[in-house]
Amino acid sequence: MSKPRLESKVALITGAASGIGEAAARLFVEQGAYVVIADVQDELGRHVVDSIGPHRSSYIHCDVRDEKQVEDAVKHAIATYGGLHVLFSNAGVMGPLTSILEMDLQEFHHTMAVNVMGVATTIKYAARVMVERKIRGSIICTTSVTASVGGVGPHSYCASKHALLGIVRSAASELGKYGIRVNCVAPYAVATPLSCGLNNTDPSELEAGSCAMSNLKGVVLKSIHVAEAAMFLASEESAFISGHNLVVDGGFTVVNHSFSIYK
Repeated sequence: MSKPRLESKVALITGAASGIGEAAARLFVEQGAYVVIADVQDELGRHVVDSIGPHRSSYIHCDVRDEKQVEDAVKHAIATYGGLHVLFSNAGVMGPLTSILEMDLQEFHHTMAVNVMGVATTIKYAARVMVERKIRGSIICTTSVTASVGGVGPHSYCASKHALLGIVRSAASELGKYGIRVNCVAPYAVATPLSCGLNNTDPSELEAGSCAMSNLKGVVLKSIHVAEAAMFLASEESAFISGHNLVVDGGFTVVNHSFSIYK
């Protein structure tokens, strides 16, 4: 029997009460990790812990816009499990899908506060612990295909994910000397509560649209596919990978779709 890929690792996952974060929490525990589920959706978060089992997971309320709550979530991981080896900074919001001509700057500010400042704060406090305890940890952030191309998401979301990619690369450049890896996982359209909530779209409808536009046929992108990519970056299998944006998009961002005329 093969050794669990995250055996005895302690992971903090933000936005883990649903969607990609929930899938990652379940997968990380299956692979031997202890997981702190951090979210603002308290009922859903506690339900995930109950279904996984409280012996290997716990829940803490954490709004990543609040620096004290982020610090407390990291302290909770240390106090409960004795360390912190993996941060999966996954919490995010989409922002409204509107024309830039009609952009609500308050909504833009909110999106940036969660997707950029919130993630930067989680990196700050997780990295502090890893440096202080000499843990050669792994920090993973959720970007998006919108970190590479425009026109596939709300303007504020696209801007925030571009900025997040910059933070990851910058943090990787500093934290490498401590043996800490910093990477991102960048999914294409996944039918999560977040993405489906943008236009109150049914998951099956979103997946059908995603498949129609996708370059790679025969696979429907699910949260588990993104969680598996995050697990790779969390594990020792990616021991010499840092500053990388691991795109899970079936080639969408690197294919010139004008060649669809040859179908």
